[in-house]
Amino acid sequence: MRGILAIFSRNITNFFRDRMRVLFSLLMSLLLLFVFSFAMKGAVPGMSRPLDYLAAGVIIMTVFQQALNNSTDILNDLSSGFMKEIIVSPVPRWQIAVGQICSSTAIACIQGIIILAVSILLGLRISIPSAFAMAGIMIIAGLTFASFGLFLATVSRNSSAFQILTNIIVMPLTFLSGAYIPATVMPSFLNGVIILNPLTWITALFRFVTLGLHGASPAALVQEGMAFTFKGYIITPAAGFLFVLLFGLVFFFLCVKKFGSADFSSVKTVFKHRH
Repeated sequence: MRGILAIFSRNITNFFRDRMRVLFSLLMSLLLLFVFSFAMKGAVPGMSRPLDYLAAGVIIMTVFQQALNNSTDILNDLSSGFMKEIIVSPVPRWQIAVGQICSSTAIACIQGIIILAVSILLGLRISIPSAFAMAGIMIIAGLTFASFGLFLATVSRNSSAFQILTNIIVMPLTFLSGAYIPATVMPSFLNGVIILNPLTWITALFRFVTLGLHGASPAALVQEGMAFTFKGYIITPAAGFLFVLLFGLVFFFLCVKKFGSADFSSVKTVFKHRH
């Protein structure tokens, strides 16, 4: 367990020491939040709480993107020689992988909570139980996509290849999740892709909790874009969340296994974070 704690502590410390990195990682989310709060507050027809609806999407997207992107740290550590020294030490590789996943999750969740706090200042209305539930969903999302990100980083073993992979993946996952554009206005031929997108369900559940729609009927959730109809069946956010958990567990074990057997002797990077 010491290996997990050492990697976790080091990554958290390095992240918050780099103030420019912290600022720029939050900048886009804050910009979108301000745009939504002022320019789109009354511009979304059919929504009684447009700010709450859109802010929930920005918050969970922040967690998703940061959990995925923070996996780049391990490539930088490998390139600098730091991680290679740990790999040849008696510390099991699975502890290194778990420490990386946990630190990426923690950083992503902290950033998500910051965006949540700003959203509340701008008018987001949530109850205390909902706030705790939202934090729990952020943790699950962080663990899921940090595992996915570490798997991609381990497979690519090259920061430029990792950037290309994440850019290819992040854009469609984001816009097909309903986080910024309601899924109800998307073409019907995309329904299959939307339903198979794990980000769709983590966004739907997060928005479901944020808006306090616990008593809403499945039909009402479909109309809100938080549930989907597939071959006559309505898939609710709770059912979709089980898919997210399965996705997260699969990639957690895949990335730990892949990291344990990967050859990092030729890792290359084209950029480095300041430590």
